[in-house]
Order: sequence, then C-alpha cells, then structure tokens
Amino acid sequence: MTLRFGLIGTGRIGQVHAANIARSEEASLAWIADPFIEGARRVAETFGGTATADPEELLGSGGIDAVLVASPTPTHVELIARSIELGLPVLCEKPIDLDITRVDALRDAVRSSGVPVALGFNRRFDPGFAGVRARVAAGEIGGLEQLTIISRDPSAPPADYIAVSGGIFRDMTIHDFDMARFFLDDVVEVSATGSAVFDDGAREHGDFDTAVVTLRAASGAIATIINSRHSAVGYDQRLEAFGPLGSLSVANAPTSLISLSTAQAVEAKPPYQDFFLERYAQAYVDELHAFVRLVRGEQSSSPTFEDGRAALLLADAAQRSAVERRTVQVEPAA
Repeated sequence: MTLRFGLIGTGRIGQVHAANIARSEEASLAWIADPFIEGARRVAETFGGTATADPEELLGSGGIDAVLVASPTPTHVELIARSIELGLPVLCEKPIDLDITRVDALRDAVRSSGVPVALGFNRRFDPGFAGVRARVAAGEIGGLEQLTIISRDPSAPPADYIAVSGGIFRDMTIHDFDMARFFLDDVVEVSATGSAVFDDGAREHGDFDTAVVTLRAASGAIATIINSRHSAVGYDQRLEAFGPLGSLSVANAPTSLISLSTAQAVEAKPPYQDFFLERYAQAYVDELHAFVRLVRGEQSSSPTFEDGRAALLLADAAQRSAVERRTVQVEPAA
C-alpha cells in the first residue's frame, strides 16, 4: 500500500521531503499545508497533492495516512498533538520544541496514544555513520572508549535566525547529541564550553559560534563534540569511534574525487561538500523509508519522541554547563 502523506511546511527542508516522497515507490504526496500558500501551491504543482494554507484542513481531510512536520519549531508540539489525536503517524523535524516543559507536557499523550511518532534525526541514516555504528555494535573495535564528532557549518546563519533558534546547542549540536546517543549507553555527565569568536549575530544574542562538549556515558566511555559555525573548507562532518582493538572513522564527503599533483602541491583536492542538503541527501531518503516501515508496523530504526526528548535534555545541560562553567549531571533516560 502506498502511504499518503500530508506535508506541513514548504521551506527548504519541506521541499527536500516533498521531493523524496514523490520519488518513493512507497509514498505519495496527497496534501501540502503552509500559511505561505504560494509555497504550498508551488510544491503541489511540482510534486502533486492538494495545497492549503491551513494545516487543520490537511489533518482533517481524511485523505492522508501520515503527517510530515517540516514547519517552524514553535508549531511542532501542537501539530504532533493534533496528529496523534486523529490517529495519524507523524515524522517531525527536530527539535520537538525549545522548551523541555512543553515536550514533557506532550509526553504522556504520545506514550498512551500508540500512534507512531518519529523525530527527524536524519544523520542516523547516513551510510557512513550508520555503517560505523553497526561495526562498533558488532565488536569490531572492542568496547567503545572514545567517540569524536566534528560538526562545522560552512557559515554562520543570519542574526535574526540565531535570535529564535534556541542557541547553538539546541539548534546545531542537537544532531550531534543524538549521534552520541546512537553510539553510547546512557549519558550521565555533560561539560561544555563556548565562545563567540567571529560572529556578530552570536554576540548580539548571547549565543556561541564555537563550542566543545564532553559527554561521559554510564560505561565510562567519553564522547567529544566539536562545533563551529564556520568552516573555510566546506561542510565539515567527521566521526571517529575508538576502542581497544582499533578505530573506525568517517571522513568528509568531497565535491570531486579528482586530485592534482604538481611541483607546487601533491594531491591537491577541491573543497568538501558545502551544505547539509548535499551531504545528507541519501540520509533523508533512508529516513523516509524507515518511517514508512514504522507506520506499517514493520521493524524500523526511526528515532522516537523519546530520542528527541533525550537530545533536548543534553542540549539544555550543555547550555547550563557553558554558561555556568561547570559540569552538569544528567539523569539516565527513563
């Protein structure tokens, strides 16, 4: 059976999801909602479906089997709540919300509904990261002792975006917190430091453009996350898992496999891919397929509402640690 999707939000990431749904043999785009109706109409004209400015019309249409929420973060809680009330499985972009109290207020309803709710931590589906995680789980390098995650954006976002983003830890590092949890058992301790080294927008809004976070797991394993809001060489996304038998690593994705060697340089290579939409294109496709399996009741690796909550708790702990300049203890996930 083809799963009929209702897509809410037609911005940059909404258009990625629309294209992936349209290309999938398992899904179709039935409805598209966006208060910016012209955006919804353009997506409908390109990929099919009915456009509306009102998400409630989409949700109550009776013509969808699942909802994909790609709208701004402040709308997520309400849209998840309404979707599960109607019995509609939902895949929601991260974060669930910037306020953990709003997330916790929704938690019991999600748990008791029995309706599948998945979070858009697409990096779990990156072939490189997923491959390393599977090999770590198989014991190829022995017990995991150290995990290093490097995540640097090509350039800082606009200041008006930073103002509403919730800060670097909730906006950017939250993907890395989920990746750390993907590899580690329960994180029990967070230590973070941050600086505003180069970005006026970060300074203006009391945020950081440069950050390092150390996480300690219950096992004693340590994860280090290194973030920056700029990178001259392109989108810098690397990972290393280290254990007593060796290490496994994921390198950056190049824009070309061609290198140049001359009298002036040896193996000179072009920059890395410049944007997350390129770097994680396949991950978004695989994320959609995993969610379809979840909706069908099949075995699925989709990150859950609880994964979204746990990542936000780590982001909050990192924010406290960086601001208060102290280590913060974290309760194991319930």
